[in-house]
Amino acid sequence: MTNIKVKLKNNWQLYLFLLIPVVYIIIFAYVPMVGAQIAFRRYSPRLGIWKSPWVGFNNFIKFFTSYYFVQVVTNTFLLSMLSIVISFPIPVIFALLMNSINSVSFKKISQTIVNLPHFISVVVLVGMLLQFFNSNTGVYGILSQFITGSKPQDIFSKPGNFRFLYVLSGLWQNFGWDSIIYLAALAGVSMEMHEAAIIDGASRFQRILYVDFPSILPTVTIMLILRTGSIMSIGFEKVFLMQNGLNLSLSEVISTYVYKIGLSGSSDFSFSTAIGLFNSVINMIIISIVNFVAGRMGDKISLW
Repeated sequence: MTNIKVKLKNNWQLYLFLLIPVVYIIIFAYVPMVGAQIAFRRYSPRLGIWKSPWVGFNNFIKFFTSYYFVQVVTNTFLLSMLSIVISFPIPVIFALLMNSINSVSFKKISQTIVNLPHFISVVVLVGMLLQFFNSNTGVYGILSQFITGSKPQDIFSKPGNFRFLYVLSGLWQNFGWDSIIYLAALAGVSMEMHEAAIIDGASRFQRILYVDFPSILPTVTIMLILRTGSIMSIGFEKVFLMQNGLNLSLSEVISTYVYKIGLSGSSDFSFSTAIGLFNSVINMIIISIVNFVAGRMGDKISLW
C-alpha cells in the first residue's frame, strides 16, 4: 500500500493524464453495456429497459433458427478472412521494401503517395468505385467498349465481384497507413546486426529475411492477434454503400443485417442487440484462441 502511495505521489501528473482516457472508456464503453440486457428481454420503449419482460435466450434462438443466420455469418466470416489474407501481409512487405531503400527523398514521396488514400472518406471511396467501374461512362466501360467494341457487363451486377471490390479497394486505401507501425518497428533494428550480416556476405534480400523480418515479428504477431479479434466485425458503412439488390446474397453481413432489423426494418431492438452480443462473444472467443496459440508458439508472443 505504501508503494502505491509513493508511486501516486511521485507520478501524479502521469496518472492525471491516464484519468482522462479511463473516464472516457468507462462512460462510452462500460456504461452502455447496461443496455445489453435488452438482448434477454422483449424490449418496449414505452416500458423501458428495466420494466420490459424477460424472455431469456429466445432472441438468440430466433437468430440461430433464422433463414439469414447461415448467410450473414458466412458472408461476414469469409469477407473478413479474405481481407486478412490479402490485406494483412501487404503493409508488412511494403514496410520491409521501404526500409531497404537508401534514397530518403524517394521514401518520403512514396510514403506520402500511399498514405493519401487513407484520408478519403468511405462515401467518396465508394463513389469513386461506382464511377470508375460504371459500364457506360466509367473508365472501365469506356476502355472495354474501345477494345471489344461492345458494352461490358455491369461489374456490380455479379455478386461474386463484391468481395474482391471490397477487399482490393480497402487494400488500396489503407496499406500505406497500416505500414507505418512496421516502419516504426524497423527503425529500432540495430545497425550492428546489418553490419554483421554484410560481413558474413548476406545480400540485401537475405538481410530483409533474416534480420529485419525477425525483428518486427513480435509487432506483426500482435497486430495479427488484434486483427483476428474483429474478424466478425466488418465495418457497416462501406458494405452498406456497396450493396444492391443483385449482390445482396454475398454482401449481407452481420452489421448491415443488425441495422436493417434494429432501425430501418421492424425496429426489433431486442433481436438486433442479441445479434450484436452474439457477434461480440464470437470475437472474444476467436481472439482468445489466437492469443493462446500465439503464446504457445516460438517466441511466445501474446497480448496476455
